[in-house]
Amino acid sequence: MEEKRLIRSRTNKMICGVCGGIGEYFHIDPTIIRLIWVILTIGGFGSGLLAYIVAAVIIPEEF
Repeated sequence: MEEKRLIRSRTNKMICGVCGGIGEYFHIDPTIIRLIWVILTIGGFGSGLLAYIVAAVIIPEEF
């Protein structure tokens, strides 16, 4: 059995594949993850944008 890993998606991506990778990891539609991210960015005074940038740097890309 293959180990489950959080990775950025190459196929389901809009910018860097972070939301697509999170959606695939938790078996959730990536659109829901994107909506949550937008709400976090607008409601959190840009904290969602900072979190996305950090996640794009930290989470490895799918190989």
